[in-house]
Amino acid sequence: MSGNSLVSGSFVAADYMVFALVLLMSAAVGVYFAWADRGQRSTGDFLMGGRRLTALPVSMSLTASFMSAITVLSNPAEVYKYGASIAYYCVAYVMTMLVTSEVFLPVFYRLAITSTYEYLELRFNRLTRLLGTLFFIAQTILYTGIVIYAPALALNQVTGMNLWGAVISTGVVCTFYCTLGGLKAVVWTDVFQLGVMLAGFLSVIIKSVELQGGILPIISDSQQGGRLNFWDFDTKPTRRHTFWTITIGGTFVWVSIYGINQAQVQRYISCKSVTHARLSLYINLIGLCLILLCSVFAGMCIYSVYKTCDPWTAGWISAPDQLMPYLVMDIMGNYPGLPGLFVAAVYSGSLSTVSTSINALAAVTVEDLIKPHTQMSEKHLSFISKGLSLMYGALCIAMAGLASLMGGILQAAVSIFGVIGGPLLGLFTLGFLCPFANSKGAVTGLISGLIVSLWVSTGARLYPPSPEMTRPLALMTEGCNFTTAESLNWTSTALPTQPTFITTAPEQNLDDRPLLADNWYSLSYLYFSPIGTIIVISVGMLVSLFTGGCKQRLESRLMLMKEDTTIYYLFKFFKEKVTGELDLTKDKERKCGNTNPAFCDFQLDLKKSSIPT
Repeated sequence: MSGNSLVSGSFVAADYMVFALVLLMSAAVGVYFAWADRGQRSTGDFLMGGRRLTALPVSMSLTASFMSAITVLSNPAEVYKYGASIAYYCVAYVMTMLVTSEVFLPVFYRLAITSTYEYLELRFNRLTRLLGTLFFIAQTILYTGIVIYAPALALNQVTGMNLWGAVISTGVVCTFYCTLGGLKAVVWTDVFQLGVMLAGFLSVIIKSVELQGGILPIISDSQQGGRLNFWDFDTKPTRRHTFWTITIGGTFVWVSIYGINQAQVQRYISCKSVTHARLSLYINLIGLCLILLCSVFAGMCIYSVYKTCDPWTAGWISAPDQLMPYLVMDIMGNYPGLPGLFVAAVYSGSLSTVSTSINALAAVTVEDLIKPHTQMSEKHLSFISKGLSLMYGALCIAMAGLASLMGGILQAAVSIFGVIGGPLLGLFTLGFLCPFANSKGAVTGLISGLIVSLWVSTGARLYPPSPEMTRPLALMTEGCNFTTAESLNWTSTALPTQPTFITTAPEQNLDDRPLLADNWYSLSYLYFSPIGTIIVISVGMLVSLFTGGCKQRLESRLMLMKEDTTIYYLFKFFKEKVTGELDLTKDKERKCGNTNPAFCDFQLDLKKSSIPT
């Protein structure tokens, strides 16, 4: 398959039916839980599912929440353009689940709080809580705008449906079932949507494998095209993607999502026990790796199909993020229903993330901005939670307008989590692990971390790194038949038409670039998060030490204790095993009272019992 094929740009009835069915199923779940829980009026039931959820649905919901349309559209495009090294995210996921389950989960679960930012007031003061909440709201609305825009883009490219009609319909469906059904509806729609995402990926992969004559030709093509670049262990922090940037930077980004982000924490602390919460994280790890590997292989499929005719360089699409929908219509346009399944998969990824975000935004607003300042009944708070879900849904739709100006969606999304999530992660880490950290250190550290993160990310936008650092791989058009492309209208949308993966400033003369441009501003975008985290912890500790932090007395429940960790119990268990097997005298003393058999208790008892009374 190459550019010689015309790509049909419209759905047939079967595609619309598959797509409509996914939307109806999602909306139906919201209606069901609104009906099933109609007697339960508290905010705890609406926002936390009554804290009675079990590990399996929660784990699938955790996976679906941040495996969004960005995963479905941008990961394959990333592999196509830069290679399959993003598969190393699996290492970052493993590290993330270990840190989250051992450090963050036990404290949050013990405190039984609804908003993670309540912890900041308990540990520091109200100002810290307010700052944390506002940072989270800004981060989530920005990210959700990108997530709504991405599937609308795919929908527009594949079906010709109006771009903004698609944006608004995404937001409306999410807002509908969030407002009606609360957390339970979000979790169970996520479970359904995760299945649809996998089915969409698999349909593209299976068809590509059939077309290319098996899995081995696809792997061989990727190898020859330099896409299997797994052996890049360059330690330079200015390289965009290497083993180190993805595993270290990726771990920080994902710990800021799983460890402290309200959207994820709200899910696992709604489990009925700590064991279920921990289990949900580890089952979710399997789902994360499975979807990541599917998206990496889908990128290899795109490359194998278009190795001699790159539709992006040929000008038939206007951004690499459109490669997946282009491939779908190219190879599956003649199979009614399959393009509909793929777009439903993209849409499902988006719905799951947006619904999660809306629910989390409503939770933090009620708990952090309304409850502390008013005395309202649970019934009124429940109504306000639903109203907030409606308001945030509308706000996220509006933010999609800004997202249309942000360029490559994968990098934009990770950058947002790095710039805001990194400093927040540093703040919580300070609270959990530094007993002498005080509120002055926390606030100073948080603001310092945010300033430095914004500085480096803004510099990276204005002075993008050179191609030697990003290393895009070669793309060819020698196999294209440009005469057939006349009827394609892929670049007609309101998208940036320059062939760049991120929006860049106009090209500058090397002499005009500031001194920091080739080092500080050229840092991999994955390092924005570690920079923010480290600055917050360092500044926070120093300021706390100089402002009398060592004199404060803390409740032990606000800190991570050794008894909270699995490692402590494993160490204790093995210690007992080893000492029990080696120290034979101790064992005998317990049974007999002395190592000399003549003085064993049972012998003395027998002797005593034989004396006549």
